[in-house]
Amino acid sequence: MNSKLFVGGLPWATTDDSLHKAFEEYGAIEEANVVRERDTGRSRGFGFVTFENAEDAQAAQQAMNEQEFEGRQIKVDFANSKPKRPRNDY
Repeated sequence: MNSKLFVGGLPWATTDDSLHKAFEEYGAIEEANVVRERDTGRSRGFGFVTFENAEDAQAAQQAMNEQEFEGRQIKVDFANSKPKRPRNDY
């Protein structure tokens, strides 16, 4: 089972630290990060939280999905693993 969660609908002001704090009550977290635009550094409105074990991730997904976080309703689901794309170095 997957232990990485996708968190969508994040407010622009959400930081890696605030995302970590919101989910840490459900178990030990390996990493929490808000995805940012490369050029501006502005949040793209989503992020990922990776738990040390799948059971904690499942508990967090069930508890936090469609809940209010920093004034917005968030969507929490298991992250899809995408195969690495080959680089096109032409």
